[in-house]
Parts: sequence; C-alpha cells; structure tokens
Amino acid sequence: MFKLLEPYLLSFIPIFVAIDALGSVPVYLSLVEDIDKEERRRIVTNAVQTATAVAIIFMVLGNAILKLLGITITDFQIAGGLLLFIISVRFLYPGATKTVISSSYDKDIGVFPLGTPLITGPAVLATTLMMLNNFGLAPTFVSLVLNMFIVWATFFKADLIMKFIGPSGTRAFSKIMYILLAAIGVMMVRRGITTAFLQ
Repeated sequence: MFKLLEPYLLSFIPIFVAIDALGSVPVYLSLVEDIDKEERRRIVTNAVQTATAVAIIFMVLGNAILKLLGITITDFQIAGGLLLFIISVRFLYPGATKTVISSSYDKDIGVFPLGTPLITGPAVLATTLMMLNNFGLAPTFVSLVLNMFIVWATFFKADLIMKFIGPSGTRAFSKIMYILLAAIGVMMVRRGITTAFLQ
C-alpha cells in the first residue's frame, strides 16, 4: 500500500514546501486588509485558479519547451535546484519577506500578484516539472491539486491563522520551509550532476 502511495507523498512534500502557503498569509492579508469578506472570497478563488492553471500549463508544456530550446532534463534539474537554493537562501536572511508586490498592480489582485508569482512562482514551476520527471503525471497532478486546495483553505482562514500563531509563528514556519526547500534544491543539483556523470 505504501509503495503505491510513495510517489504521491514524495511529489506532494516538495510542492508543499515550494508553495509555502502559511508563509504567504501575511502578504495576502496586507493586500486585502481594506476589502470586504465577499470580495476576499472571490480574490482567493481567482488566485488559486490562476496559480493552478499556470502550474498545469507549465507542467504540460514544460518538457516540450525544454526540448525546443535544446535543454536536457539534467540541465533543468541542476538549474532548477540552484534556483530553489538561491530563492531559499534569499528568504532565510534576517528581515527578508516574501514580497513580490509592486506598488502598482491591477485591480484583480487574485491573478497578480497573488495567483502568480506569490503562489505559483519560479520555485513552484521548477519543483512541479522536476516532480513530473521523477514521479510521473498522476502523482504530480494530484499533489499539485491537493496543495492548491491547502492554499485555498489557508487563505480562507487567514485571519484565524494569524490570530492563532501570529506574525512570528508564520515567519518561523516559513524559515523552516525555506531550509527544507534549500535542501531539496541541493538534492536536485546532486542528482543532476550524478546523472550527467553517468551518461
């Protein structure tokens, strides 16, 4: 039974870490602080729909784009791993926040900046494509959809979460997620280099 579920679990965890739903809560709340509850629900739904669509499109077309550019899976594995590591280290520095917000954004903040790049950014795209290559379409797709549901539920209950664990709690959780993401990045680079040498 575990063998059957193993690829789903192994693809779920890196995507969960890359998305870092809890770490996005303070940014989300800062964007919607003056917006009523009904509009917040619409924004969250739009954000999750956009994030899911972008990730799925990249998951479907990613390998074709790589082939078109002459990039091998090993190349992408090494580059993706380095990218995850750099993003993680950047956010691990004291005072660093998950700010991807520009001072002027469209009225529909569910699409930008919430849907992308806050939820589905470079780290999520790189991780999703790597999970697809490592574990196949079904585990990656299921893991992605489950994680997007977690994001949806987390944003819906964002006020309650902030009351319960506070800003310090979300920051601490995010730091742990970024350490794990950095480790996943190192693992991807190691596997990529090992594969390149074995070819």
